[in-house]
Amino acid sequence: MLKTLKTPPKLAANTLRITPLGGLGDIGRNMTSFELNGQLLLIDCGVLFPSDDQPGVDLILPSFHLVSDRLDDVQALVLTHGHEDHIGAVPYLLRSRPGLPVLGSKLTLALVQEKLREHRIKNPDLRVVKEGDRLRVGEFDLEFLSVNHSIPDALAVAVRTKAGTVLHTGDFKMDQLPLDGRITDLNGFARLGDEGLDLFMPDSTNADTPGFTAHERDIEPALERVFVNAKQKLIVACFASHVHRVQQILDLAERFGRKVVYVGRSMVRNMTVASDLGYLRVPPGIQVDLKSIDKYRDDQLVFISTGSQGEPLSALSRISQQEHPIVEAGPGDVVLLASSLIPGNENAVYRVINTLSRNGVTVVHRGKALVHVSGHACAGELLYCYNIVKPRNVLPVHGEVRHLIANAELAVQTGVPPQSAIVADDGTVIDLAKGVAKVVGKLEANYIFVDGSSVGDIGDTELTDRKILGEQGFLTIVAVVNFHSQRVVSGPDIRARGFAGGDEVFDEIRGPLTDALAKALADGVDDTFQLQQLIRRTIGRWVNTKHNRRPMILPIVLEA
Repeated sequence: MLKTLKTPPKLAANTLRITPLGGLGDIGRNMTSFELNGQLLLIDCGVLFPSDDQPGVDLILPSFHLVSDRLDDVQALVLTHGHEDHIGAVPYLLRSRPGLPVLGSKLTLALVQEKLREHRIKNPDLRVVKEGDRLRVGEFDLEFLSVNHSIPDALAVAVRTKAGTVLHTGDFKMDQLPLDGRITDLNGFARLGDEGLDLFMPDSTNADTPGFTAHERDIEPALERVFVNAKQKLIVACFASHVHRVQQILDLAERFGRKVVYVGRSMVRNMTVASDLGYLRVPPGIQVDLKSIDKYRDDQLVFISTGSQGEPLSALSRISQQEHPIVEAGPGDVVLLASSLIPGNENAVYRVINTLSRNGVTVVHRGKALVHVSGHACAGELLYCYNIVKPRNVLPVHGEVRHLIANAELAVQTGVPPQSAIVADDGTVIDLAKGVAKVVGKLEANYIFVDGSSVGDIGDTELTDRKILGEQGFLTIVAVVNFHSQRVVSGPDIRARGFAGGDEVFDEIRGPLTDALAKALADGVDDTFQLQQLIRRTIGRWVNTKHNRRPMILPIVLEA
């Protein structure tokens, strides 16, 4: 990984510059910039969901600021598939460049359209492409290939340029028995390899997992057992975009005589889109509205819910906390988590599992049974691809650092020179020319935080303050002084939040604090700011020594 920060040189003519704007080091906010002869192409535009140490943050966007002053040079945004970590940030980009052409498959763009409608972005330039399509966008000759993933209509994209050919897989796996019959186009991959592939950018999420990803069909026996054993209410939580998983639940519900209820706004929206476009087959009469569930017994229903990652405001979290206005879960009910854990979400997911278990609910998850398979290629599939495409250079994408390193090591095992298997960070600048890819610099690819209606207005300082408030507590100290008489007129009055016990905890420090203020006044200090700093130092040392805490301290000195 490149650690030394340096500014990349001016881009030479007919050289392709690749700059990851997100997705390298995280499972999320995937986005990459390609530049050639003054023109830009963007691939994907996703979000990253915040972790526990980012309080108050709703979403994290890619590093738009690296291209914000050149949006007029962007020829198009290409979307590989419809997952949030690849399309979730599109509305925020289009706010800055409303007329930007957006290319993607029919389902992907339909999901994007719904997001844009929510953000009140009108008349977007959405252009549907499909596997086999080839079109030119400025300096970039694009070809789209089908890939198999956990959402229908996923695409890889080959980018042919004067500097060489790049293949970006998006997210993919090589399920040979997919539910929709749509397999990864290995013939197309091989053809690109025969033409000469200068740079391969493969999905890295499962690169450190040996073997091959299990087939989607392999989980059906385990799902069926859940239906057999569920005697009361059954709630299935999965990603709101996992059309294949929802299809499996719909088919089982039909077989076991249960009605299906969607729970969660994004689940309702996405499955309506998938059904309308023909990607989801909903058996006639099986779906019922959430408000109509009182007409049915618990054993006649299966709820398909959002919240498989423990999101605090999701439907499943609210159900576990007994705060959902309609759906309850208690003794005898079954909750099935039909998803994998996204790294960083473990605490949130297990918090939901523990809360449901405490309420008497039986929770079935991947740790107990084969109720989910990944949508990403494992090491065996990646090795297969490397041997097919025979790339001159490799830039692993989509994954944490360990995934990227594992993917690069697979490339080297198949014959890619070690110096040509580039493990990069977000902001790393790679230039491709004459079949050689090399790192030429690095830019500061900071997170862009979305906090309510605010975008990019909070940073590390604000997050640190929030963490201190949440973990260490908050102290307010108010004192009134008279500079003319050089004495403390009132206080210091100490109020605390986040401390065990009452305000009497601070009786021990009030006297020393008063003495320190009186001494400073006697020494001629006549500035409220200096006295406030004195209070901060005095009480800060005491709290740290006595209580082993470092709270946020707000001293206020008023002049009488």
